[in-house]
Amino acid sequence: MSAILNTPRSEALRGAPLDSWIALTEDETRVIAAGATYEEVAKQLDDAGDKDSVILKTPKSWLPFAV
Repeated sequence: MSAILNTPRSEALRGAPLDSWIALTEDETRVIAAGATYEEVAKQLDDAGDKDSVILKTPKSWLPFAV
């Protein structure tokens, strides 16, 4: 497996729920919130007082790719 797929960010994303909104820590190494909507995840972060996390949408499935 290539080095880019073995980063802490890649590991966190692979372990995240599919077809969901997730929040990663500021350094993008851990999933700290997940939900069905952006608003749900944003509320979880607001309730925790977190202003620095990265929110993104995960795909329905991870597909292999070639470069």
